[in-house]
Order: sequence, then C-alpha cells, then structure tokens
Amino acid sequence: MKKLVLIIVVVAVAVVAYFSYTKKSDKPEAPKQEALAISKNSAAFNTAFNDLLAKYYTLKNAFVEWDTAQASAAANALAASVSKVPLNELKADSAIILTARSFSEGINAEAQAIAGEKTIEGKRRSFNILSDNLYNLARTVKYDQAVVYHQHCPMAFNDEEEAFWLSDKNVVENPYLGKKHPKYKAGMLECGDVPDSIDFRGK
Repeated sequence: MKKLVLIIVVVAVAVVAYFSYTKKSDKPEAPKQEALAISKNSAAFNTAFNDLLAKYYTLKNAFVEWDTAQASAAANALAASVSKVPLNELKADSAIILTARSFSEGINAEAQAIAGEKTIEGKRRSFNILSDNLYNLARTVKYDQAVVYHQHCPMAFNDEEEAFWLSDKNVVENPYLGKKHPKYKAGMLECGDVPDSIDFRGK
C-alpha cells in the first residue's frame, strides 16, 4: 500500500513538473535589451555641441531661403553657442584640445563676419569657411551623437567655385544657390553631392 502511494506521489510530481516546464517554454522569450551606446564625451559637452549644430543648421536654412536678416540673427546665435562648448571636458590630450579650440575660434570669427557682412555673397563666403571649421571640429572631438553629412556644391560662386556645408539629412538643399537665385531661381536647389559624413556612433 505504501509503495502504491509513493508511486502515485512520484507520478503526480512528474506530471506537475512536465506541465510547468511546458508552460514556461510556450511563453515567447522577452526581447534582449541592447546596451545603450556610451558617448566618449561628457553629457555637458554633448548638450552644448548639439546646440551648436542646431544653430548651424538654422543658419544653413536661412541661406537656402535667401533670408539675410535670419542669417545674421542665426550667425549671432551660433557665435554665442560655440563659445559655450566646454572643450576642457574633452577626454583627449592637450594637442587635440588646442586643435579643437583653434577650430572653435575660427567658427566664432566667421559667424561674426556673417552677422556683419552686408552682401549675401559675402555672408556665404564666410559660411563656407565656417562650415569647413565646424566639419574639422566635429571630426577632432569625435562627435558621436548623430550623423553629420558633409555636402558639396561644385558651382557655389560664379558658377565655377566649389563650396561645402554640413547637414543633418542625406538630402541636398544647397545653401549657396538656394530657392531664390537670380539666375536659376529654385532650379539648382538640389545641386551638389555628399562626399563624406561624420559618424562616430558606437565607435
């Protein structure tokens, strides 16, 4: 009798264990959580640099629209923004910090030149130099928060001089020819190419 009871208990335990296991295995596995990308730079640095890029894109869009007043205002805002980027927080050696500071000063100087320049061509020429400095600054500090597209116009000045700019989109909206060109109107808005991009995310 005892043996029979023992056998029944063992069978019952086996049945419960079997159904418990089957129930668990029927449940879909929870998706694995991916590790968050860790930035090489501090949160304060990234916040300030993101703001700098936002101000730059506002300036670029003002040139697309041929809006000189907006370009001047955006240039002033950009000059104020670049001075707030805490380069001293970079996790880099002193030579890289000095190089970054040099590009930062160049951006500031050209932003002020844009704000003070009377003609739109003069503003755009300073914008080209500013764009070059910002491109090199982003590469020097290894900006890793978003992709920055380096874009090119082969006929920015006098239909034969090239120039460059940066964009947050892989779509050409040319700030040198824009929407209201006296000769081409908006016909050359998409003139240009994207020879490079800055993307240090996850690297």
